[in-house]
This record gives sequence, structure tokens and C-alpha cells, in this order.
Amino acid sequence: MRRVTLTQFLIEQQRKGLMGADLRLLMEVVARAVKAIAVNVSKGALAGVLGEAGSDNVQGEAQKKLDVIANDILIQANEWGGHLAAMASEEVEEIRPIPTDYPKGGFLLLFDPLDGSSNIDVNISVGTIFSVLRCPEGCAVATEADFMQPGTAQVAAGYSVYGPSTQLVLTVGDGVHGFTLDREMGSFGSRPSSVTWPSCRRARKAPASATSTCAGWPRWWPTCIASSPVAASSCTRSTAR
Repeated sequence: MRRVTLTQFLIEQQRKGLMGADLRLLMEVVARAVKAIAVNVSKGALAGVLGEAGSDNVQGEAQKKLDVIANDILIQANEWGGHLAAMASEEVEEIRPIPTDYPKGGFLLLFDPLDGSSNIDVNISVGTIFSVLRCPEGCAVATEADFMQPGTAQVAAGYSVYGPSTQLVLTVGDGVHGFTLDREMGSFGSRPSSVTWPSCRRARKAPASATSTCAGWPRWWPTCIASSPVAASSCTRSTAR
């Protein structure tokens, strides 16, 4: 089975008419930022990036040094490309319009630069979460109100996980696809398959120790998963998993 790079996948999605060139290029820029964040996360104490930054984010949580570094990487990678009208980050209280020195595009990018950053100092996986929306038509300057769109309005979304390997999972509206960073090649690659719910037959056989659910959104689950003993338990504890 042939290996498919992220670039090949995005070009194929464009050829199918599922995305335009601007969105494809935006996804490639986000992927490059993810690679840069992965490098910084992997250096850990050797680069002096562990510990708190001495400031709080919009949730009132203490920012880690890597929170700030990851936020800067995503902003600097995306602000000059001409694909965005503005960005919004969990680490910054106000939205970030594209500087007047750069061309503007028709998309809005939202992200949590480093989710789970409290795990950094104990060497547990962390990740990046992102979402892409269209800027409303006729919008000369993006405002906070332009970001308040339903989830169904997303044109792309995804997350990355920085662990033993760096994973990038994304969707552009046609299934969910996962990619792994090949550190030697410097590119994301995947086998041509999508991420799906397990079949009901497989879900019933899955042991509780290998099944993870949260009771917050059972209405979206297949019946066989929603009715399983594991799903019936409430999410009262958090673990590294």
C-alpha cells in the first residue's frame, strides 16, 4: 500500500473540488507550524523551554513557556501568507487581525497552540487544536463577532499530538484523516485510509481498559457505543490518557 504525503492528500482533495487552493495552502502552513512546535516540544529542558511564563491566558490559566512559543510560531507562520483575515488564540484575549503590511484572505483561523500544557513538565503528550472558518462576505475588517459561527460552518479542522511520534489529524469535510511526521524526511505521511468509528460488532468486544468515552455528547454516538457499559459511566476523573 503506497504512502501518501500530506501535500499529495491536499492536492487530491483540491482536485475533487472539496477545497480551493487558498485553503490547501493554509493547511500546509499550519502543518509547517506544527512541525516547528514539535521540534521545540521535543527539546524540553535542553532548550530551557519548561516551566511557567509568568502570565495567564484568556481562561485564567497560568501560561507555560511553550504555550507562548507555540502561539508565536502559529501567528508568525500564518499572518503573512495572504490566506487569512484574522486569527484567534486561546493564549491571547483579543483576536489578531492580519497586519496591514500583509495581504488578507477570506479565512479565519482559531487555535489552541498547546493544549494540555500542564503535562509538559512531566513529559506527557500535548497537542495543538485548530479550526478554519470563512470570513463573512463584505467584511473589510474582521471582528470577534465574525468568529462566532456554528461548528457546521467550519471548512477545516484538526489537531496534532506531540508524543513518541507527532500525529496530525484533520478534516476538510470529507472524512477524517491522520498523518505521522517522518522526522528524517521532514514531511507528514499516511496510508490511504480515513479515521472512522469502530463497527458496532468491534465496539461491543472492546475491553473497558481500551475504550475511552465522555458522557458529554452521547447523542452523537452510534447506538452500540452509547449503550455500552463504558459509555454509561460519567467522566469524573482525568488521566494522562
